[in-house]
Amino acid sequence: MSITKRWRTSPATMRRRSMIRFHTPGAACYPGAVAPLLEVRGLRYAYGERLAVRSAALQVERGEVFGLLGPNGAGKTTLLSCVAGLLGRFGGELLFAGAPFRPAADDGQRALVGLVPQELALYEELDARENLALFAALQGVPRERVGLAIDAALQLAGLAERARDRVKTYSGGMKRRLNLAIGDLHEPPLLLLDEPTVGVDPQSRNHVFECLGQLQQKGRTVIYTTHYMEEAQRLCDRVAVMHEGTVLAAGTAAELAERAGVPGADLETVFLRLTGKALRDEP
Repeated sequence: MSITKRWRTSPATMRRRSMIRFHTPGAACYPGAVAPLLEVRGLRYAYGERLAVRSAALQVERGEVFGLLGPNGAGKTTLLSCVAGLLGRFGGELLFAGAPFRPAADDGQRALVGLVPQELALYEELDARENLALFAALQGVPRERVGLAIDAALQLAGLAERARDRVKTYSGGMKRRLNLAIGDLHEPPLLLLDEPTVGVDPQSRNHVFECLGQLQQKGRTVIYTTHYMEEAQRLCDRVAVMHEGTVLAAGTAAELAERAGVPGADLETVFLRLTGKALRDEP
């Protein structure tokens, strides 16, 4: 059965990537020589009358894994959606390498970002190779590079030996790894990972950690949201704490501990001190 007969739109509405186009990494992607790769200035976004993000500000440097911590409803996913180009009518300003950044209105800018959503965006009736081929076409990966890109993605996900098995036969961890590989398929300089280890087994979680190391070696910059403090402590170069739609503080774990008045404390203690609630509390 052909691929076109076996999928019917869906998976996060074609992974919400039908407008993302392939780009070739290089100096042309970075108009600012020393500017942060991403800068968020006074970002605001409302769903009707509910303000989800209010005057959020942060800077993400090239090549770092930047952690975004916050309880449910803190505004993390909304912030990522603005950066990914899924939400466009926001207040404030985004800068990419020092240049104005409006990815919702510019396909070329949107191609600079890869999104790995918390909700799995996969076609379960297709196998891994077919999923990757489909999203490569949606992302505009040049035809002559598709084969190599798919092979690299399968290696990254550790799924080369299961490439021809339908996704519906995969474990939750395998699906998460494929989800991540699809996000990086078009080689974006900035990768957004929205809680990529939710519901996975320890082995798959460690594989995700290894993937992050490989992506950093390739020069990717990563924004990583998580509910797990130990993940942030282990993986992230710097961390921002979000609460009620704003960024309370950002820096290394040691810097945040100093700022919270608890030098040497772990991130759990720092988070409690800054927000007054546990990370997994409801808003």
